[in-house]
Amino acid sequence: MYVTVSDVAVLFELFKQLSSSIIDDGFIQKEELQLALCGTSHGQNIFLDRVFDLFDEKRNGVIEFEEFVHALNIFHPHGPMESKIDFAFRFYDLRQTGYIEPEEVKQLVIAMLEESDMVLSDEFLEEIVGNTFADADADKDGKIGKEDWEAFVTRHPSLLKNMTLPYLKNISVAFPSFSFDTGVVHK
Repeated sequence: MYVTVSDVAVLFELFKQLSSSIIDDGFIQKEELQLALCGTSHGQNIFLDRVFDLFDEKRNGVIEFEEFVHALNIFHPHGPMESKIDFAFRFYDLRQTGYIEPEEVKQLVIAMLEESDMVLSDEFLEEIVGNTFADADADKDGKIGKEDWEAFVTRHPSLLKNMTLPYLKNISVAFPSFSFDTGVVHK
């Protein structure tokens, strides 16, 4: 674990704030995570859905504090690369089949374009998916397995850029009001 004891106290205060933003029940609901990340608790967002599903390790429809800390630990700058690679793979594996399939990549590209208010032709979209699979699907079986994924992100490390949140390295400085409120002092 890369989060320190004092970091846990700060994260607990952050967790309490998030988990009480809509329903004060000690758990982060999907709408509360959406409010924190997107500024609204309404609307459909495939990226938020995937993040929530991956944080909710117990599959009970809420994020508990332990799950919150565990997930953020993956995003820590000193978190193991293997954990980041695995989390990213599971993020793209929308159907949770153990493989990333062309339709899943297409679905995520479309969602990303919609978030940016961009529209591409179906032909160009198919070209993007085709080029991705030409590069990533080493065994040419029409799907990206975990070994394919690991080799692909090793060749293209920028794909994991969002898997590291630099402010987690110094949580007490990133969230000074929580440090002050909890009595936790960053050294």
